[in-house]
Amino acid sequence: MSSNTPRHPIRDLRFFLTVPHACSYLEGRDATTLFLDPQESHGQGIYDSLALLGFRRSGHHLYRPHCDSCNACVSVRIPVDDFQPSRSQRRVARRNADLRLIERPALFDNEHYALYERYIQARHADGDMYPPSREQYCTFLTLDEPYSCLLEFRLGEQLLAISAFDRLEHGLSAIYTFFDPDPEWDRRSLGTFAVLSLVELAFREGLPHVYLGYWIRECRKMAYKEAYRPLEVLEGRHWRRLLAVTSSV
Repeated sequence: MSSNTPRHPIRDLRFFLTVPHACSYLEGRDATTLFLDPQESHGQGIYDSLALLGFRRSGHHLYRPHCDSCNACVSVRIPVDDFQPSRSQRRVARRNADLRLIERPALFDNEHYALYERYIQARHADGDMYPPSREQYCTFLTLDEPYSCLLEFRLGEQLLAISAFDRLEHGLSAIYTFFDPDPEWDRRSLGTFAVLSLVELAFREGLPHVYLGYWIRECRKMAYKEAYRPLEVLEGRHWRRLLAVTSSV
């Protein structure tokens, strides 16, 4: 079975469309979001199929952008077997070779939340995730499902980063990464190392892709996704290799 082909029928599923709201990524634009009906089954098979069509998970919700006048949000994924780390990415991997990686279920943990709170306050005080709260964190990043995981990055016993991800039939889906915002850790580029770690984990498990969510050419916050090569983008229902990127920002 091709990892580009949904295995489970989705034509009978119910979806809801939000009313237009301010776009979180492109100033001055409205956005609408398509959600799978929360009453529908969120079993592994349905999730696997919807992920191939560009859906993402946030807490208990599966969603994707569905804007009438804009198609700036493009689903992207890394083909694991073909991935070629850049020179700078290889340096990042070497700098973090002393970290321990520990996989946990995606359940609430006070130590995890304390790191998340510091990260949001330091790095995203101007965004819609500020101010952080336990309820917000739980709604976003905790899920008691076997496919939902948290990857800890520790230096000795010190927690430096968390990468939330889902294990799909055809890859790993990176949900969110947060890390210690203290400048002393900047040189480690922990966000980059988290992606590299998921690629390595997928390779070891024989999974063909790492899904990075949405890439927006005009959004600087999304520019980091261009650095992982090769990169595949979703066009309609087909994934194709992105050959080159010419940044417009």
